[in-house]
Amino acid sequence: MRQIRARIRVAKNIQQITKAMKMVAAARLKRAQDRVQAARPYADRMRSVMGSLSRAGGGDFSHPLLEVREPVKVGIIAITADRGLCGSYAANILKKVAEVLRTVGPDGTPVAPENARVLAVGRKGQTFFRRRDYPVVGEYGMNMTGASFAEAQEIARHAQRLYTEGEIDVLYVVYTRFLSALTQKPTVVQVLPMGAEADGPADGASEDYLFEPDAEALLGAMLPRSVDTLVYQALLESIASEHGARMTAMSSATDNAGKMISNLTLSANRARQAMITKEIAEIVGGADALRG
Repeated sequence: MRQIRARIRVAKNIQQITKAMKMVAAARLKRAQDRVQAARPYADRMRSVMGSLSRAGGGDFSHPLLEVREPVKVGIIAITADRGLCGSYAANILKKVAEVLRTVGPDGTPVAPENARVLAVGRKGQTFFRRRDYPVVGEYGMNMTGASFAEAQEIARHAQRLYTEGEIDVLYVVYTRFLSALTQKPTVVQVLPMGAEADGPADGASEDYLFEPDAEALLGAMLPRSVDTLVYQALLESIASEHGARMTAMSSATDNAGKMISNLTLSANRARQAMITKEIAEIVGGADALRG
């Protein structure tokens, strides 16, 4: 009985903790979701416009971020979880990162560790890559109350320097796209070279643009900003996804703790009933012995 009561007290304490964490995650999720929904149209439109401008400019200009090279040296911005207690969220995104490293080398071959450069965002990713042979050239924390554009710009500019200096030939961002509080999708986006996967008109035709100033000056200013925007959007999506995964995981943990408390209470009642029955039987047996 004492052991069962002790387990009930522990389960109730855990239930209170998980319930509090669920409420905190739900409150933060609402703010993070609003930021994602506000920033997503701008990021999508920026990507589409940059694709159209790159094609409209033709071959009249060049920019280091548009230079296409053989993808031998691969750079990855891995946006993972910053904390635990969010179910399989961290494991899923790390599996996606490992999958990318196995398939984005030349001709779909695995990337050799010496040809990879990783910018790890979030403590889970930093811990993961410290145990592997892939070199981590940058480590960044995640501001779970809301990432700023300056934080995303710092990460993006580091990646752009690696690309322009020839340290990497292609750059990917691996993050978790927020769909709902129950659904998050690990996603891979090729960021550099910029024109490789940028969206454009559905029929493949290029729109007609008049550049003022010239295309080279305009795109020279907009291309770095576009990369900053894509990284910022990925950060916002990942933060909202982590809050959603944590809220769902803590909700399940709270429900499971409640079920455990019910089962333990039932076991305690049965044990108490058995103890009372045994005492009554002993009393009756003693009375019969006295009468005999």
